[in-house]
Amino acid sequence: MTSAPAIVWLRNDLRLGDNPALHAATELGGPVIIVYIHDEVSAGIRPLGSASRWWLHHSLRALNTQIDQLGGTLVLRQGEAAPIIQELVADHGAQAVFWNRRYGKARDNDATLKEELRQRGITCESFAGNLLFEPWTIKTGEGNPFRVFTPFWKACLSSAPPRFPLPAPESLTCVPGVESDELSSWGLLPTNPDWSAGLEAQWTPGEAGAHTRFENFIESALNSYHRRDEPGIEATSRLSPHLRFGEISPHTIWHRLQDNLPHVSSENTAKFLSEVGWREFSYNILFHHTELAEKNFRPEFDHFPWGEPDQKAIAAWQKGLTGVPLVDAGMRELWETGYMHNRVRMVAASFLIKNLFVHWRVGEAWFWDTLVDADEANNPASWQWVAGSGADAAPYFRVFNPLLQADKFDPDRTYISRWLPESEDYPSEPIVDMKASRERALSAFSALKAARQAG
Repeated sequence: MTSAPAIVWLRNDLRLGDNPALHAATELGGPVIIVYIHDEVSAGIRPLGSASRWWLHHSLRALNTQIDQLGGTLVLRQGEAAPIIQELVADHGAQAVFWNRRYGKARDNDATLKEELRQRGITCESFAGNLLFEPWTIKTGEGNPFRVFTPFWKACLSSAPPRFPLPAPESLTCVPGVESDELSSWGLLPTNPDWSAGLEAQWTPGEAGAHTRFENFIESALNSYHRRDEPGIEATSRLSPHLRFGEISPHTIWHRLQDNLPHVSSENTAKFLSEVGWREFSYNILFHHTELAEKNFRPEFDHFPWGEPDQKAIAAWQKGLTGVPLVDAGMRELWETGYMHNRVRMVAASFLIKNLFVHWRVGEAWFWDTLVDADEANNPASWQWVAGSGADAAPYFRVFNPLLQADKFDPDRTYISRWLPESEDYPSEPIVDMKASRERALSAFSALKAARQAG
């Protein structure tokens, strides 16, 4: 037992249940300081997009209510994180600092801070709170990172099973009087205009919202997961933004699905867990290639002959005015809800990259700004997968045909009709010749392949 405070530094883990850093702090027996730092200035930090900022505001508000109900206080600070943590340690005599790990560039900041605190005699520990399998533990037989998903996931499943979730605290004793910002002062919400009505209608950010969505998925949609590629039906979990902000842990998901679910086929459960595995794979890639959003995973794509981007075509894609119904329906779903069905994401991305011949980074940046689940690993990894420049990438010759994709996955036009009602300004035909643009892309990709083989 100790009376010295322990600091819990929250990042992408905005929950009380199964929070290893919070659990470690409360186990010490003394008061805690639970702090979230809105840091967009430290090295390696990518500023949030607009939709993520909206989600963060509401998630922090929900978390603050939870902590308040347990007798505690959530401290909010803005600025460079390391000096703020050092200041909290000095001002309040903290003897321990805990956090759950990050896996991109920012982990270098964490390592430096951990070393500095330990040199001062402060206990400082990081925990596995956001991934089922730590990236450095899953390697090929030769000791290298995996580049293909299927053997990666097989290695995960054959390793030690994920730990059981940790309980949420029943009460909290927090250090009183710690200076804190007002959440509203951060300006996370959109104004002039406020475009968030569709997000408000669609989502309930926060830990309670995450668990409600997960349980509803188990009861009503998991057994239809084999139809997850059909955007017109409810067959997916829509847990991605909750996972992105850590409002539910993958450990909680994993072990809940090990329960007896007599109404759900084992095949659907296994497939859903493998989709969680794709998230693990993306983070494994990010851990070993921290510049995933800026650089091609496969460096030969540095020589791909991208042309000058057609800004009018890009704007039409962003607004859902390309004249390609499935693409436009997806882009309008994105604009209204901050979300897009995964099958449609692939089609929309392929159209931008391979039909409009626009660099994947342009699309990745747009999704980063408009998706509520914009994630530093999943977002660039998925765009590079479609472009052919990433790990386990789609073959260069695969160009999604959005018309055939609609026929196959939205045959009754349920999804398209919902998001794309007829309007006077809608193009009468696609803004680009689908056949000619496909052939241009294939020619460029073939030339790249030939140059690689020759060189």
